[in-house]
Amino acid sequence: MYRSVTLMGYRVTGSKCLTVCLGLTFVMGCFLASLPISTEQKTRQISTTHSKKKLAILVPFRDRFEELLEFVPHMHQFLTKQNIPYHIFIIQQKDSNRFNRASLINVGFLYTKKNYDYIAMHDVDLLPMNNDLKYDYPLGCVFHISSPQTHPKYHYDTFIGGILLIRREDFELVDGMSNNYWGWGLEDDEFYVRLKDAGLKVKRPDNISTGPENTFKHIHDKTYRKRDMRKCFNQREVTRRRDRVTGLHDVNYTIHSTHNVTIDSLPVTVLNVELVCNKTATPWCQCPEPTKVKKT
Repeated sequence: MYRSVTLMGYRVTGSKCLTVCLGLTFVMGCFLASLPISTEQKTRQISTTHSKKKLAILVPFRDRFEELLEFVPHMHQFLTKQNIPYHIFIIQQKDSNRFNRASLINVGFLYTKKNYDYIAMHDVDLLPMNNDLKYDYPLGCVFHISSPQTHPKYHYDTFIGGILLIRREDFELVDGMSNNYWGWGLEDDEFYVRLKDAGLKVKRPDNISTGPENTFKHIHDKTYRKRDMRKCFNQREVTRRRDRVTGLHDVNYTIHSTHNVTIDSLPVTVLNVELVCNKTATPWCQCPEPTKVKKT
């Protein structure tokens, strides 16, 4: 037996009351959904969305184990304060060719792009010390954290090395980095031209109170690990020009193994990569040793 109630001046049975209540709930829900969202609510929604963007830290690597032991716990402490969802990928070159930082970054990007929204191209020997250096998802720009004003060594205006944040779609837009740069130097300068040609703005941190001496800790020992600055064949001529041929689309490599390891209980993924050199195009991937003159 249904009970009857009075609703909005009408006496209805329980079953009719349920139907009317559901109808009123639906109408009220539609009305509330149509109301404008406050600026504060919008800001909160945008902030939440951005905080979920996942960062892949790509570290081109070869024989820097001592530096890696310092890098991983430092970055964990630094990024945990900023609530950045991140993971560190060590892209380790395991072949007999000269070190190719740009190609390793291309490999790391291809490996991570399905699961991460943006990457940090990050030197293992450069540790951020100022907490105002933010690793947030870069909106409408490429974000250069280690600016010429604060980098301990390089201070020219077009410098974008050290630590650079770039969105997945922007890295694909410029076809990644050139694969021509075997040995040390200039790959970042070529990448700057790629960004400029694509109309991508490079922004840097504002209102940083520290300077070149105390914004970063540079842990590279140049006496212990000398940079491979040799130039052979026509390397000098080719690598000072904008590369319009190679890039993300044709990096030639094999990932021989991947390892999930921990450093101080912190997870890190290591990719062991063999880079394949086209010796016709870039014979300088293996510079011949200079001939020593025998004393008579």
